[in-house]
Amino acid sequence: MDYFFQQLINGLTLGGVYALVALGYTMVYGIIQLINFAHGEIFAAGGYLGVILLSYMASQGLMDSHPWFGLAFALILAMGYCAMLAMAVEKVAYKPLRQSSRLSVLLSALGMSIFLQNGLMLTQGVYDKAYPTEFTHGGFEWLGVRVSFMQIGILLVTTLLLVLLNTLVFRTRIGKAMRATAQDKVMSALVGIHSDKVISTTFAIGAALAAAAGIMVGLYYGSVRYDMGFVPGIKAFAAAVLGGIGNITGAMIGGLIIGMVEILAAAYIPAGGEYKDVFAFVILIGVLYFMPTGIMGENVDDTRV
Repeated sequence: MDYFFQQLINGLTLGGVYALVALGYTMVYGIIQLINFAHGEIFAAGGYLGVILLSYMASQGLMDSHPWFGLAFALILAMGYCAMLAMAVEKVAYKPLRQSSRLSVLLSALGMSIFLQNGLMLTQGVYDKAYPTEFTHGGFEWLGVRVSFMQIGILLVTTLLLVLLNTLVFRTRIGKAMRATAQDKVMSALVGIHSDKVISTTFAIGAALAAAAGIMVGLYYGSVRYDMGFVPGIKAFAAAVLGGIGNITGAMIGGLIIGMVEILAAAYIPAGGEYKDVFAFVILIGVLYFMPTGIMGENVDDTRV
């Protein structure tokens, strides 16, 4: 049981990160029925900006004296930067094709993904960049379960961001505008909602969450790489589909399920570490076979964004 609870903590940590990235996919799909395949590269860009900022602050001694302040500062800057980057991507790659066929938009999204990934490779290099280690040490043991301060920090940040997102979507005017645009763009425009601004805001919010996830993954695994957004991006997309694409609650649940399956498969199944990605997609295929709209369903008026 000690081993099981240890893997449970690990799975919750990883699943929370997948949930943050999945929310970007599901929010954009809910608004414009588009799968933003460049979202994984936004996640990677957040991880890179995090390592640049934290490394600079570590060189100035700030991470020794005020490590949590430094982390909060890096999170805020990275989230703001990636939000602006996503808004620029939306203006360049998606807005001009809004009235075009789905295939044209899909090709544009794939092209932007390749463009951003190669931009990271050319500007940051092909080798891994290591994160400062101030957050990777320390923790406590309770009832035989080892919990690191890094895992606690990831869970707290993830929970805070998810609560803030739900508050934004269901308790604010911009959230009401987002839900109205998702339900009917024409009618929402007739009552004075500017759909272009709502779409840009949705891209920005999803990108900010992905940037936070990129920093937390970099801290958790100790390094970042220019192509680090591809596999987590695909898994987060699978999580969004698993929970019900376009459904915020479903994306959260789907992310946690994918993370738990990945960790438990690696822990309990022989050679599971090598095939952990396969097990996650097997679960996805099984759920979609019996529930094609996902666990929570899609196109639900009160929860679809």
